[in-house]
Amino acid sequence: MSAVRGPSVHLLPWSTARLLCSHMKGCFSTMLSVSPVVQGIIVGGVLAFLTANIIMNAVVKAMTTTVNGWSTTTKCGQPGNGILLRAACARTLPAVNVVQEAAYWTTTVDSAGRRLSGQRDYVLHFPGGHLPPNDAFWSLTMTDVVGYMVRNPIDRSSVGSRSGLVPNADGSIDIYLQRAAPAGHKSNWLPAPAGYFKLMLRAYLPGRAILDGEYHVPPVMKVQ
Repeated sequence: MSAVRGPSVHLLPWSTARLLCSHMKGCFSTMLSVSPVVQGIIVGGVLAFLTANIIMNAVVKAMTTTVNGWSTTTKCGQPGNGILLRAACARTLPAVNVVQEAAYWTTTVDSAGRRLSGQRDYVLHFPGGHLPPNDAFWSLTMTDVVGYMVRNPIDRSSVGSRSGLVPNADGSIDIYLQRAAPAGHKSNWLPAPAGYFKLMLRAYLPGRAILDGEYHVPPVMKVQ
């Protein structure tokens, strides 16, 4: 397996860097030549831009509940719930439904808090009678850390109540999250990439246990 690589760093050519610096000098010179009122507007805009990210992260954290490594929120999709909250929802779960239509959980970590990686094998175990309660269907989708579907030999990016999962003898269901196909369990296999990945679980027309916050998705367990 190939090692997970970090992002490459490319330095600007000197000619480009010098051109950027000259433009910045021109901007500062222009700013100093305008009235104090305009200077205040410019400074205020810059400060607002710099602090918006901090405020947004705080709102996202406040509206999110995390259990067993899975994060969820029931506050998105509601009309009239405030510009700041809607912006936070757009960053976290863009284009979501109201919770009565669909519930969402995401995770990037296993039960020990380690990042999910194709370098390891995992299993998501749903005990009998503990599948996401719903009146429509549920699905589990895997993407890379950016959010793109994972290329794999069987062209499978999700499994769920409509994909033909095979239960165990006791009624429980195991979903295998790994690069290689698990022997005898291909129907319950969600292929993983070589690097880090994330999971999203969706339940459409969620049941009362979800709406009341009583249902919790089981943790992703690393296979020993």
